[in-house]
Amino acid sequence: MKFHRVVIKISGEALAGEKKTGFDFELISSVCAVLKKAAEQGVQIGIVIGGGNFWRGVKDGAGKVERVNADRMGMLATCMNCIAVCDVLRQLGAKARVMTAVDIMGVGERYDARRAIEYLEAGEIVLFAGGSGAPFFSTDTAAALRAAEIHADALLLAKNIDGVYSADPRKDPAAVKFDSISYDEVLARRLAVMDTTATALAMENNIPAAVFALADPGNILRVLNGEAVGTLVK
Repeated sequence: MKFHRVVIKISGEALAGEKKTGFDFELISSVCAVLKKAAEQGVQIGIVIGGGNFWRGVKDGAGKVERVNADRMGMLATCMNCIAVCDVLRQLGAKARVMTAVDIMGVGERYDARRAIEYLEAGEIVLFAGGSGAPFFSTDTAAALRAAEIHADALLLAKNIDGVYSADPRKDPAAVKFDSISYDEVLARRLAVMDTTATALAMENNIPAAVFALADPGNILRVLNGEAVGTLVK
């Protein structure tokens, strides 16, 4: 494998599949089977999952719920997603656990970078729930932060789009997909890879990011093997 330790950011919407909300357990099982296989091949895997299949704080709470509370609701959505994915992983026979950025008794152990590394080195897949634990920061930023804290070799962004484009391909048919692009160019062109905070954090810590579609879960293994899938940002 090209990468030894990674953080995989999975969008909540991607977990919902065609339903757009809730869970597509057929898709989740396929993703978890690939994650289990990668872990068995020696890859240390941390996972951050968005909450958009249940609640997007800034979008869903705008004008209805105060921003801090809306973001906290989003953190709870990520916890539900992590519990579900962790449970499926365990049913498949993988060793997995949830660590939370905030204290939620019964959901998971409170996140600690040192202990997370110990679990990863013991072959466990660790799901980082609750985002960063602070409002105003997205799960993109949480993923970049966890990747920096556990000294990950790469950040894998599993999305419902197959890479980084010059514009939104759903709105602009002339949009061009990049095979690779620098963080400086991403920031200069304001491309929607991650939010600005997450992009800057990954860039400052020299963490490359691979952006690819989760629709084919096998893409995870292809990226880990170093194949040219999606877009590489570095």
